[in-house]
Amino acid sequence: MAATILMPKQGNSVESCIILEWKKSEGETLSEGEVICEVETDKATIEVEATAEGTLLKLLYGVDDDVPVQVPIAIVGTPGEDISDLLAESGDSQSEETTEEAVVTPKADVVEEKKVESAPVVVNAGTSFASPRARMAAAKKGIDPTAINGTGPKGRVVERDVENAAAQTQPLSPAAKARLATEALSAPASGSGIGGRILAADLISGTAQQLSQTQIADIATLTEFPGSVEEIKVRGVRKITASRMHESISTTAQLTLNTSADARNLLALRKRFKGSDEKKGLNRVTINDLVLYAVAKTLKSHPEVNSHFLGSTIKQFSHVHLGCAVDTPKGLMVPVIRYADLMSMKTLSDTAKQLFSDCIEGKASPESLSGGTFTITNLGGMGIESFTPVLNAPETGILGVNNIQLKPIQGAEAVEFVPHIGLSLTFDHQAFDGADAARFLQTLTDNIKNIDLLMAQ
Repeated sequence: MAATILMPKQGNSVESCIILEWKKSEGETLSEGEVICEVETDKATIEVEATAEGTLLKLLYGVDDDVPVQVPIAIVGTPGEDISDLLAESGDSQSEETTEEAVVTPKADVVEEKKVESAPVVVNAGTSFASPRARMAAAKKGIDPTAINGTGPKGRVVERDVENAAAQTQPLSPAAKARLATEALSAPASGSGIGGRILAADLISGTAQQLSQTQIADIATLTEFPGSVEEIKVRGVRKITASRMHESISTTAQLTLNTSADARNLLALRKRFKGSDEKKGLNRVTINDLVLYAVAKTLKSHPEVNSHFLGSTIKQFSHVHLGCAVDTPKGLMVPVIRYADLMSMKTLSDTAKQLFSDCIEGKASPESLSGGTFTITNLGGMGIESFTPVLNAPETGILGVNNIQLKPIQGAEAVEFVPHIGLSLTFDHQAFDGADAARFLQTLTDNIKNIDLLMAQ
């Protein structure tokens, strides 16, 4: 008896998967547990195994299709078996797409432009007697369509008539083009510029007719952009990111505070780690790792920032589960370092690097990408001096880490230029006040300034 293979559910947050490759073709034999296809979630790439054995009778989706979880993707049975009921239940997406593609409505302008009248006719019926494509072309080239001989059906002005007229007209100066686009003017056949070029002063007022709202709408729908245009489907990580960012902005009261911390000890400690014995495993500790460590320790004394805002309730967490934004080939991902507040510097650094590597290679598990209580995003390596991070709701805080710059500080005898690392904290004002956020930043900057002492605690 025929059976369907479903798109498996991958964690609570995964709603759909994109089919990357079918490992089996229709007509091939399948064994239970054999890999049938490879799919991509918004988090990782996984292999889907067959949950039934037999002959692969039908693939219900194609490569690059975005398929909801728990939906049939293939039908397995015996050759010649009637699967019409299963097809009806699953809704054969391929047959539906074929039917839709077969229904094509021809554009009226295209049909009309193929019917060429032998003799040109002078049209005086106004721009309404010019085709939408002709009006669009005329607007681009600064030509009055009512002054053109129409060669379309019944003397209608079509696009090629505008092109022919433009070829016989002298070129326009940039200023003339700009005025034609915004004012009720028309251009003469020849201007006063060099070689007959039409200047702004040559434009004729009062002869060009204003387009009606309907005509403007027609032109707008037909506007073509110069050069090649690539259309990209919003799906996978980008789709999830777009949805979450929009939801975050829509449901939270976000405010960003900017400050900087003295980075002299940070840089000195990083230099010592880098030059240390490889056996100690500290030579790979980065500036970002040191900041992660400082944030994890600081959040312990500011529980209001290490929280979730849920509308009628606020959850404050006793441990820090630190989300870290990672730029991957698939898009932005946020793996979570669980119990970051309990880790040593080396353990935190090693854990972060493993999570980052898994994300970049597409091996991150759904569990590693959920459950954060606070997030850090670092753009300092790209030279960013200050920015506004967007909250990873329902978290109430996200820290943006910026680049390190020299900052003038008044010393005992003169002004000194001291390296400072920029920090941008976005917080949800629904959960706590600006003074709380400022106190958190104050503690954090002090901990970064004295990172060596913080590690000794």
